Amino acid sequence: MTNPLLAPEPATDADARFRNWMRLNLARAATEYDLTITGTPVFGWRLRSISAPAHSPDGPRWLRVVTEEPQWAQGDGWSGNTDAAALVGIPKPVVLASTEWAEGEWRRQRAEVMTLLPGHPCSSTDVLRDELDLPQEWWTELRTCLGTLAATPTTRVNADQEKVNRRIHSAFGPGVTLDIQQWETIHGDLHWANLMHPRLGVLDWELWGTGPAGTDAATLYCYSLLAPETARTVHEVFADILDSPTGHAAQLSVIARLLRRAEQGDHPDLINPLRHRAATLLRISGSSTSP
Repeated sequence: MTNPLLAPEPATDADARFRNWMRLNLARAATEYDLTITGTPVFGWRLRSISAPAHSPDGPRWLRVVTEEPQWAQGDGWSGNTDAAALVGIPKPVVLASTEWAEGEWRRQRAEVMTLLPGHPCSSTDVLRDELDLPQEWWTELRTCLGTLAATPTTRVNADQEKVNRRIHSAFGPGVTLDIQQWETIHGDLHWANLMHPRLGVLDWELWGTGPAGTDAATLYCYSLLAPETARTVHEVFADILDSPTGHAAQLSVIARLLRRAEQGDHPDLINPLRHRAATLLRISGSSTSP
């Protein structure tokens, strides 16, 4: 019997047809791993992934299928969740099994069966639009986890100087330079939909690797700008990072990335707060900044 949670929607446009195809991919992976989907599937950024809670003979699981054009189905971004097994001391899902298959020559799929973390995402979207009331213990654990991550050596790369340069010049023009002096291991996409509560959990490890120091704190702060009280809390927890020259550089790098996303249609309501924050940072650092 077909799982009603995977029933197709009316194929009214190309996106609807693609979502239906992704539901078929999820059903295929569930069958392969003897899983039963138990919740409404969630689609990732630009429909490139589909995920859902599932039941297995050994307990609850999370099943995710990501799809890419073949030339992108490789490298650090393709294996990040599995590679995150090397990280210890951080509450995150564990990939228990994975498999890949091709759809002709136009797409490649990767299915991952993971442990299911307790609790709920802090937000249904990357950007926080409603204030959060999280206990001090949650923030303390987050700070500790990011410190553990930063000190973990890896050969994976999230962003290098060349990528930072491209983003900065695209966002602020060729007159602004950002010479990154300090690098560390980062999550790379630490937004509110990737954080669990009431018990801390950190999701989506596709992009982790080395990047500008302070990137994770800067990312969370920038994604909080539409919720001023929570943004203030983020700033308080990470003040020593965010208020340093290293943190200023990280924020400018993150803002440049998020402005590029906004130009592509993501979170347009965040554009003005991001530009305002960037203007403040550029005044502090000067139009050419080398922390």
